[in-house]
Amino acid sequence: MQRVWGGWNRFEIAWMALFSAVAVCFTILSKDTFFGFTVFITGVLCVVLAAKGSLSSYVFGMYNTFGYAYLAYVNGLFGEVMLNLLFFVPMNVIGFILWRNNRRDGKLTMLKLENRALLLVGAVCAVGSLLLGFGLSFIPGQNSPYIDAVTTVLSIVATFLMVRRFKEQWLLYIVLNMFTVLLWVIRTMEGSGEGALMIVMWSAYLVNAGYGYYNWNKGTKEAAA
Repeated sequence: MQRVWGGWNRFEIAWMALFSAVAVCFTILSKDTFFGFTVFITGVLCVVLAAKGSLSSYVFGMYNTFGYAYLAYVNGLFGEVMLNLLFFVPMNVIGFILWRNNRRDGKLTMLKLENRALLLVGAVCAVGSLLLGFGLSFIPGQNSPYIDAVTTVLSIVATFLMVRRFKEQWLLYIVLNMFTVLLWVIRTMEGSGEGALMIVMWSAYLVNAGYGYYNWNKGTKEAAA
């Protein structure tokens, strides 16, 4: 337990308390299930711990992966389903191993991408989103295919950067979270019962992505010193 909760600063404690309280309120007001609430909480814990470079992030992330895949399935977001079950599950295992093997003095060693590599990442995200969006548009029942494609591709690329410990993952997560909030706003307007809680959850991720970049930027400077 000390590995999970040790070293939390005031911002992180206040952040967790705020969004936990919001999650409880939305669960009650929207009459959401306890299952939806657990998906929210484990997702928040996962991204907060990732911003801190904690191995425990992958433990909470595994539960959140299966839970979110189910919610995406019942809302016709099949790109999100495939992303979580076919990609995030194995990457949670790989990420845990790589992070465990790249620590110095108990802290994760964080890296920075070169400018040329960063441009390549941007090109892959743009082309991949267009191609996947086109493919998803042919699936019966698929909602918002191109937005779904953007979130899927950005998630894949950002996860690769995360397991390889590059700080630029957080720039992709900022864009990803903006698009995912938009995706669930659309689903909420179309009658999704879980939409409101998912908007709050992904908004929490957006706040955390900004903090994650700040924290990892400091980490790369410490690693280079």
